[in-house]
Amino acid sequence: MVGEKLLDAGCKVLMPWCAPIGSAMGPQNIPALRSMRAHFHDVPLIVDAGLGRPSHAALVMELGFDAVLLNTAVAGANNPVQMASAFAAAIEAGRSGYKAGLLEPRDMAVPSTPVIGKAVFS
Repeated sequence: MVGEKLLDAGCKVLMPWCAPIGSAMGPQNIPALRSMRAHFHDVPLIVDAGLGRPSHAALVMELGFDAVLLNTAVAGANNPVQMASAFAAAIEAGRSGYKAGLLEPRDMAVPSTPVIGKAVFS
């Protein structure tokens, strides 16, 4: 609802929090982020706040977000240049995975290799 009102007011981008600013907790409500992406499929979405690890950035990019905004994770790192590089690689990997078409988790095993007509060795 808030997102719709922001768009109606003229906003061109929505920026949901991932977690409280500076917390480094990572995505706290993945279903909500996923729902937001599904609802606002043509609106640029940028995750702002709460990312602490490159893997957090990869995850939100895999959810289909367009970008991340971060500071504390890089500024507070022992080696900020190396951490910025790690985030850049994670963001690219997450976005590439999303664009490639990620498999959705399944609640049971589903073999991807055909087993019918294959030799069985005992």
